[in-house]
Amino acid sequence: MTIITRRAALAGMAALPLVPGLARAETLGSITRFDPALDAVVDVNAPIEVIASGYKWSEGPVWVRNGGYLLFSDVPANIAYRWKQGGGAAPFLTPSGLQGPIPPTIREAGSNGLGIDAKGRLIVADSGTRAIVAVDLATKRRTILADRYEGKRFNSCNDVAFGRGGAIYFTDPPYGLTDGDTSPLKELAFNGVYRLEPGGKVRLVDDSLSRPNGIGLCPRKTTLYVAMSDAARPHILAYPLGADGMPRGAPTIFHDFSEPLGRKLPGMPDGLKVDKAGRVFASGPGGIYILSPQGKALGLIAMPKATANCAFGEDGRTLFLTSSDKIARVRLKTPGW
Repeated sequence: MTIITRRAALAGMAALPLVPGLARAETLGSITRFDPALDAVVDVNAPIEVIASGYKWSEGPVWVRNGGYLLFSDVPANIAYRWKQGGGAAPFLTPSGLQGPIPPTIREAGSNGLGIDAKGRLIVADSGTRAIVAVDLATKRRTILADRYEGKRFNSCNDVAFGRGGAIYFTDPPYGLTDGDTSPLKELAFNGVYRLEPGGKVRLVDDSLSRPNGIGLCPRKTTLYVAMSDAARPHILAYPLGADGMPRGAPTIFHDFSEPLGRKLPGMPDGLKVDKAGRVFASGPGGIYILSPQGKALGLIAMPKATANCAFGEDGRTLFLTSSDKIARVRLKTPGW
């Protein structure tokens, strides 16, 4: 195992480009190699560059290829930001989630996970509205795609991933509700994982998880990954999918984060993304873990604060990270998409 510290990484670096609002581009964190296979993915000396900061809790990054910019959520602030190279970050959707006054029963009113569907729409896991919402990027017009299962309102939709034929998979923990599972707003007896069909039907994938959170699919769309932000079960689960996009058999544990959680590293299993080779880039205690298609930890992009999510962007070889109050990026050797 090789650990490259921030100081060592900085020692051989040329001056980084300036970022609006910062005197000089800040770097943080370090990259740890657990397995030699990491060397094909990222250089352990690559700097982790801060590109924006000052947020309450950054989440849900997505790169908009048709425009060349990053969108991300500040969930408690109810704002989605747009970042573009040379222009810095500025509010894009205000509010990003719940429209109108925010009642005391809602803890996180804003957008959470974001994605761009095949139609070019921004798909929002809207925590405050408790819905899956489509936003036209040009007009910013909102359309609620789903807000109920069997007539009962969702808890607080958290993250999204895209399956075959335009299906949307999403998770629905109670984080956005002030009182969580005991909230008077909670209508469902469970915290679910769902599949939203292109025609609008909502199908239940799993109702047995206490804290379903990040979600993603393998490149062939035959395996669904769900991260659990549960101290008792800090796992990423892998669900084999049938031709209809629904699970065939019980899920297996793809990766177990019990060991780093036991060392009290910052963060929990949260958001994840899958690259074109099937590697999973997953938030966990300590930062973003790079996992092989078989679930083996190849390395860790270690961050000093809890890191919620990540996304591939720019030319596909940049990984953007949302880490507490900051947005950072690191260059990869391999393309994410």
